[in-house]
Amino acid sequence: MRSRSFVVPAVLAGLLAGAAPGAASAHEQVSTPATRTAVAAAGGGTLVARYGFDAGRAVTVTDESGNGHTLRLITRNGGTVSMVRHGQGRALRFPAKCGGQPKCPHAALQSPSASRLNPGTRPISYGAKVLLSRSQTSKGQNILQKGYSATSSQYKLQVDGAAGRASCVLVGARPGIKLVTSSVSVADGTWHAVECRRTASALTVLVDGAVRGNRALAPGLAVANNRPLSIGGKGAYSDNDQFQGTLDDVWVRIG
Repeated sequence: MRSRSFVVPAVLAGLLAGAAPGAASAHEQVSTPATRTAVAAAGGGTLVARYGFDAGRAVTVTDESGNGHTLRLITRNGGTVSMVRHGQGRALRFPAKCGGQPKCPHAALQSPSASRLNPGTRPISYGAKVLLSRSQTSKGQNILQKGYSATSSQYKLQVDGAAGRASCVLVGARPGIKLVTSSVSVADGTWHAVECRRTASALTVLVDGAVRGNRALAPGLAVANNRPLSIGGKGAYSDNDQFQGTLDDVWVRIG
């Protein structure tokens, strides 16, 4: 059956509109509540936030973990997001690659800051399913983050460079960015599950359940800040590291 797209303006209105490019293919991983739970559970810990984008609600996106970390859309320069079919549910497509325009469209989803989203020194895992083509890559695109590397501690999942490799970032209270980059690309026009896992002594990046990068960590590295949880970009301002593909099943587990 042909995919159909839910065009969402600055208030996430779930209105049905025409065929969606980049829709479900024979190679995609089917998105259902059961598969989302299985992916999230792989890292262990307590689920503190999850967004499947299946409800199609206007204005806000509900936190399916039940913890109330509701997302709200923020935009700039006419940025929009679109709800598109993914398996038995929906996914969220972010603004397309800008192409050098002086004022590129920006869009991101943010929840209010909450202490429950801060891992401190505890283990944390977080991830999403991503659909990104090689033509959509850029210097850097943020999938999920809480905090900023220059002004606070941070955890982040991003896609880096023209090769489109997933990477995981941790920044503690002391200066110094800890980064691990996947050995494989996720920018090939098919769905991939990407995940970051932090233990007491290591930071690991996984693609489709396989470890694709690992680095040692100092056990005392702590991440705790009063910043929002952001999905699809740092925010809506000009240098927001805009994600330019489609996201589904975003989640965070702590402990």
